[in-house]
Amino acid sequence: MLSNAAVKAARTRASLYKIYDERGLHLVITRVGCKSFRLKFRWEGREQSLTLGQWPELSLDAARLRAEAARAMIARGVDPRTAPMTMTFERAARQWHAGRRSGWTEVHAADVMASLERHVFPAIGADELDDIDAPAVLRVIRAIEAPDASDRPGAIATAKRVRQRISDVFALAVSEGWAKADPAAIVGRALAPAPAVRHHRALRTIDDAHALLAAAERATGGAATKLASRFLALTTVRLAAVRGARWCEIEDLDGAAPLWRVPAARMKLKVAKKADAANDHLVPLAPAAVAVLRAARAELGGDNADLHDPDALIFPGRDRRSPIAEGAIGALYDRAGFGDRHVPHGWRATFSTVMNERRPEARQTIDRTLGHALKDEDGKVAKVEGAYNRSELVDARRAILDEWAAILTA
Repeated sequence: MLSNAAVKAARTRASLYKIYDERGLHLVITRVGCKSFRLKFRWEGREQSLTLGQWPELSLDAARLRAEAARAMIARGVDPRTAPMTMTFERAARQWHAGRRSGWTEVHAADVMASLERHVFPAIGADELDDIDAPAVLRVIRAIEAPDASDRPGAIATAKRVRQRISDVFALAVSEGWAKADPAAIVGRALAPAPAVRHHRALRTIDDAHALLAAAERATGGAATKLASRFLALTTVRLAAVRGARWCEIEDLDGAAPLWRVPAARMKLKVAKKADAANDHLVPLAPAAVAVLRAARAELGGDNADLHDPDALIFPGRDRRSPIAEGAIGALYDRAGFGDRHVPHGWRATFSTVMNERRPEARQTIDRTLGHALKDEDGKVAKVEGAYNRSELVDARRAILDEWAAILTA
């Protein structure tokens, strides 16, 4: 199966050759180095070939989209070599997504596509762009913010994000000449008002934290979700960091100082800081956190157990190429009976409350463990944190997280 890296790395040979993706899609590399995507298919009993476009003008994601559209034509009895491909919302959305994903984290890119696949494509994905009007978009959004949704504020927030994504797709479509107008723009005024901002629900005592972890283990749920929940509690990072965690980020797992290096690109930072490895977030791993990783390596198995595979997720979703769903751990807490008292992000507040009560003199270390900016004695953000202080703080954070893990798992 092709990957973006494989397409880019393909070199010329003495003669033309092909690298196959799936279902007939393949990359053709000529002797002079030209690369093009083609689709092999059968028409009237004979093997045929359709050229989809040249790389890099046509990306791998876009080629897969064109191949899928061609297969749909063949299934309807239409020869894709002679018929123009209509621009449906799904085709446009996938091209928009492919163009934007380089500026997103992998987890956010997966979340954006998942929201479209779940809420939008089933309703209007197959429709041609100019056949989609404002009422059609409103029906999609109203279905998300339905009054009977179990999490009404969350549903309204999701509805607003999805409407914006639909509008962004149409902005591309209008710019490219695929559509005449953006029907989602006016729909924003018809949405339910945004809910009042509220703090993340979080438990405040270690006894309640014990009860939640025990209940989550008893509740129905997949192994990846339960292990990710425990790892989240032990490391106190943000949920997105755990969902996107990869084996290549783990250092010295079987050594004396195991560490999780969360890349700056996946941290909640300004864009300019995300490209600098100096802003990687270093998470010392307590023995209990190491035990979770070993359990993940043993229980989840497959290619995801390969510590040297940079694409291997520690907590994979069902298709093993994507992380567990954004709402998986929250749903686990709902089934455990704690959904109205604690959300996944709440572990950060629980950790801060408990450890600040136990170690008031270590406030700065606790804040730094949470990835907050280091502050001076006057409460101002420190401009510089030297290499010596960075190393020293890792040791201090290790002591704090070791203590937290010990009381959390006692």
